[in-house]
Amino acid sequence: MKSFWIKSVGDGTVLESRDVPVPTPGPGQLLVRVHAASLNRGDLLGRIKRHRSDTARPAGVDASGEVTAIGDGVTGFKVGDRVMVRGKGTFAEYTVAETVLSTVIPDRLSWEQAAAVPIAYVTAYEALLQFGRLQAGEWLLIAGASSGVGVASLQIAKGIGAKSIGVSGSAAKLAKLKALGLDVGIQGRGGDFSTAAIEATGGKGVDLAVNLVGGTAFKACQEVLREHGRLAIVGYVDGVMKAEIDLEEVHGKRLHIFGLSNAALTLAGRAEAQRGFVKDVLPMLADGRIVPLVDRVFPFDELPAAKAYVESDALLGKVVVRLN
Repeated sequence: MKSFWIKSVGDGTVLESRDVPVPTPGPGQLLVRVHAASLNRGDLLGRIKRHRSDTARPAGVDASGEVTAIGDGVTGFKVGDRVMVRGKGTFAEYTVAETVLSTVIPDRLSWEQAAAVPIAYVTAYEALLQFGRLQAGEWLLIAGASSGVGVASLQIAKGIGAKSIGVSGSAAKLAKLKALGLDVGIQGRGGDFSTAAIEATGGKGVDLAVNLVGGTAFKACQEVLREHGRLAIVGYVDGVMKAEIDLEEVHGKRLHIFGLSNAALTLAGRAEAQRGFVKDVLPMLADGRIVPLVDRVFPFDELPAAKAYVESDALLGKVVVRLN
């Protein structure tokens, strides 16, 4: 079967096409014929130590497709099921997925929409609900709101009745996000948004900030927090891995700062997040309260071009490749 592999080169990554055997599912696993797969920055970045791979490895971490075989002990799935999965090596004609990281696709979702869900929406669930403890009526700030996780965070916040502030360098993207339910849009890059965000909340500050940008946005994300505020560190699109922490603010406001990375998370930890996603977010996808935002769809053979498009920061939402 055809597949793509990825390796780190300098501060970036390169993709290479390989023909490899179709894998065999083991106990508790599914063999999935891939119909679509989405691109995720964590998988594509080479400058983050936890994501570096100086030797080529199978690329792709989520997909949608059809179950073609099941391993021993599998229950709850059958051959022919439409599923969306998290795994490794999903940029391929077939992939093996753990059942605990697989979900039957709601009927209303296309292959492309379903492929845009697993990583982005589970990560947003972790940031907002599992660890961020966001509640109805609270304020959420999203630095990097136009990304896949940013859009998912906005939609989940709207779904539970929270209020949202999105930060993006593009006025056009913010206008489109407001059409999706964003309450306040702030145009800015790096760390020049704290004053406007605090003013938007009537001077009170936000309850939860999600930093999808990196070190340049950390100071402003901390500044906008109110007492008992939470700050989730999720992404580093700016390539800045370090930032100063105002310890007096952390101490005085009793702030909670936490990070999210699936790179070293155990299968049990991933499964826990999956169960929470299925309970709290999947119903919103199933009934149409949340519709995944797919920016562009590329043919599978054009995966390198899709990667270049993601790295250009032109996207709004998710970029997907479609297999025939």
